[in-house]
Amino acid sequence: MMHGPLPDRTNATDAANSPVLIAALAYVLAWLNRIILVLAAIALIAACAVLSYSVLGRALFQSPNYWQDEAAVFLLVGATFMTSAWVQQQRGHIGIEAFVGLLSPFANSVRLWLVDVASFAFCAFFCWKSWTLTYEAWDDGQVSNSMWSPPLDIPYGLMALGMTLLCVQIFLQIITPLGRALRR
Repeated sequence: MMHGPLPDRTNATDAANSPVLIAALAYVLAWLNRIILVLAAIALIAACAVLSYSVLGRALFQSPNYWQDEAAVFLLVGATFMTSAWVQQQRGHIGIEAFVGLLSPFANSVRLWLVDVASFAFCAFFCWKSWTLTYEAWDDGQVSNSMWSPPLDIPYGLMALGMTLLCVQIFLQIITPLGRALRR
């Protein structure tokens, strides 16, 4: 349980204290993340509406639902992966908070940096595989196995784009402390 800001979270002045290119990239990514956050909220509402329509259609009219479940899954996949960079920007992903109070501020910053490096390595691999999957789905014309048969490059592309944004966000969090150190 969290009660207020944790001492290991980066503050809003990190980008301002960074070199110009890093600060500009952080600003653009934060702006893009806010737009994606609004679109993801709309996608979640749309998924709720689609699923509610599906349930009501089956219950009241015994109408088949060929597309509703898949459309909702596509919307949820897009919202989940596309907002991952925003969540990382807030440092909202899983973290080990037990060590925050035990370590010095310098040790906590090193711990955060090492976690970011390890996260970047994993996410970069996931990103690469996602783009590979997207290309294969697009190149082969892969579609889902349902009667609706939407192209699979749509959810794979959203996954790949979201992982790319997440990698950029983590990369910024890795190089921001290094950029501040070089300015000193």
